Amino acid sequence: MTNLDPRLLEILACPCQYHAAVEQVADEIVCRRCRTAFPITDGIPVMLLDQATPGPSGVGADLGGE
Repeated sequence: MTNLDPRLLEILACPCQYHAAVEQVADEIVCRRCRTAFPITDGIPVMLLDQATPGPSGVGADLGGE
């Protein structure tokens, strides 16, 4: 697992309509609000919606996280 710098995680945001904060879970970055997961490739978070795995209610769904 690639551990990202905590300062980077503080400034990254999900590109969905809520621009919610993210957290690292294993080798992915996960939106705290819609639970969409973004891959980390070669230590670089790929924050593109077309490469993301949608959350349980879809990309950008308001699950009331933050």
